[in-house]
Amino acid sequence: MTTAVVVGSGPNGLSAAIRLAQAGVAVTVFEAHDRPGGGTRSGELTLPGLIHDECAAFHPTGVASPFFASLGLERHGLHWLWPEIDLAHPLDDGRAGLAGRDRNHTTRSLGADARHWTRLFASATSNFDSLISEVFRPVLHVPQHPIVLGRFGLHALQPATWTARRFADEPARALFMGVAAHAFSGLDTPLSSSVGMMLTAAAHAVGWPVAEGGTENITRALLAELAALGGKVVTSTPITSSDHIRELAGRPEIVILDTAPRGALRILGQTLPGRVRRALERYRYGPATFKVDFAIEGDIRWINEDCRRAGTLHLGGTAAEIAQVEHTVVRGRMPERPFVLLGQQYLIDPTRSQGSVHPIYAYAHVPHGYDADATGAVIGQIERFAPGFRDQIVAVSTRGPAALEAYNSNYVGGDISAGANTTRQIAFRPRVALNPYVLAPGVYLCSSATPPGAGVHGMGGFHAAEAALARLT
Repeated sequence: MTTAVVVGSGPNGLSAAIRLAQAGVAVTVFEAHDRPGGGTRSGELTLPGLIHDECAAFHPTGVASPFFASLGLERHGLHWLWPEIDLAHPLDDGRAGLAGRDRNHTTRSLGADARHWTRLFASATSNFDSLISEVFRPVLHVPQHPIVLGRFGLHALQPATWTARRFADEPARALFMGVAAHAFSGLDTPLSSSVGMMLTAAAHAVGWPVAEGGTENITRALLAELAALGGKVVTSTPITSSDHIRELAGRPEIVILDTAPRGALRILGQTLPGRVRRALERYRYGPATFKVDFAIEGDIRWINEDCRRAGTLHLGGTAAEIAQVEHTVVRGRMPERPFVLLGQQYLIDPTRSQGSVHPIYAYAHVPHGYDADATGAVIGQIERFAPGFRDQIVAVSTRGPAALEAYNSNYVGGDISAGANTTRQIAFRPRVALNPYVLAPGVYLCSSATPPGAGVHGMGGFHAAEAALARLT
């Protein structure tokens, strides 16, 4: 029987293992942490009984993932829950831009820009399944839906600042720019509209749901599926070298690494072909996050009433302010008022709360490797749009870039995207290659450093496993 080792048990690693096991390969997954899951773990970070998502929280790419859909993970207890309003972007004047599956919310919030917004996202939204089948794979492929991909590409290629200028008023401009900021990149560069276009289309087509009971239930469902196929997971076992793999698992025909390129270099070192090693050494990492989890008494009293029903909020002010703040962070300086993403998962999943005490998820964009405390800046941005929030806080838990990297070594310098979303690395990551998952004969990379990039979707793992299986035949 063909044997395989997967290093890392994030959603991509587990997806790779499942796909191999489906093909009859004997798979063992090795995980350094004492709990599997990578960025898809949950825990009681502030108070007993309050469930916080430790990294990934909202899952438009998860509910859109063709591989996840093929697995029927609901059989293993995974259930998606949708907020009434998927996304809100409040402004200082009390208005807010809204996006989600209910178009009425968006239309009402964007006023005169609603028609142009609808026209901009019409093709991507109405052809979302076809679009996903194209963008959830490497750039270099023969498209099955060239017209859909071409229409999307015309907008995705543009700088986000250009796309925002299409709108006449601030709610639409800021709403788009806040979504584009998920790229953790400069928003005035080519291709910086791509993430904003994709995630906004997802908000309208499939929403931004949460996993009932916490993001860790995605991991539990994937583990159950792998176990049903005969795969094994070994935790508390960091892999240090290719010799270490042989000591633990003999000589597997397939090795798939759910690691950042730095981790692949550490494990494989000089065994990599020179051109591949040099490409991974040149790979760039991006800005970091500073994560703050709150336990609060009662609901957040947002100035804008719609924000009180939104699952995700982007706190960054105007489009111009967001562009400037992201420009500052990319260049290694900490802004006074950083861009903050906030999650109110408990609104649709009350199992995460304890009575009137609720978990609040938040993180700020900060420079790579930032070593100061950004808690005050995060609270300040929330207070800006919800005065009195500070008085509701019961407990706080923080993880800065160093703590995030200690939690998950793929988050180099606190970069939860496992790589900078520069123009080059959005198009070609981790290197320019016809098959970017292949590192060496029998050795593959499947992390967020491979297409289609960050997100809980498992598609990097699926494609890496497919590449491995193709080379067996």
